[in-house]
Amino acid sequence: MKNIKTLVLGALMMLAIVLIYDYIKGYRTEQANLIAQTELIEKEVRSVSKLIITEASYGKVYTYENTKSYGWDYFSSQKTALVISNAKAQVIYDLKNLEYSIDSERKEIIFSKLPEATININPNLNFYQLDNGILNTFEAKDFNSMKQKISKDIEHQIRNSDILKNADDRLLSELTSIFVLSNSMGWTVVYDGKSVENATEITEFKD
Repeated sequence: MKNIKTLVLGALMMLAIVLIYDYIKGYRTEQANLIAQTELIEKEVRSVSKLIITEASYGKVYTYENTKSYGWDYFSSQKTALVISNAKAQVIYDLKNLEYSIDSERKEIIFSKLPEATININPNLNFYQLDNGILNTFEAKDFNSMKQKISKDIEHQIRNSDILKNADDRLLSELTSIFVLSNSMGWTVVYDGKSVENATEITEFKD
């Protein structure tokens, strides 16, 4: 009888050891997988941490006029110019400014802030028909003023054209790749405190 109890006790102890071993092995495997997944997601985010540049060209003819009055209604001096602008414009997203955090325990990648678009404009100006007034001649500040006004006009065109939308689409495409990878491993993407359930919701990031 005593031998039977000893055998049963020994068997229970062996079973307990096996169960503990399996638990520890499973836990370590799960932790190893979690670490691997975290590193893979971080690598994917780093891979999209680059400049997204969308370019366009704008050509337009401008007329510049400036009139100076010298205190008498009947005496003023006007200068005029014809300006042809061939400008290159860029809409840039620097994804190094993407703010995010990774919660490994909850398997969440949390986006807290998306980068803002930067608009760069490089107008190439050609001046024609520069007509100086008698007492009102062209100076460096006139050319700077023309460049500033033309740059503002081009920026207005950009904000009302497809180039900005195209840049947004490229940004969201990069973010979608992160969602697809995260979702395939059972992770959740969170933005603005809300879980992203499918890739189409990524488009709402810029609304």
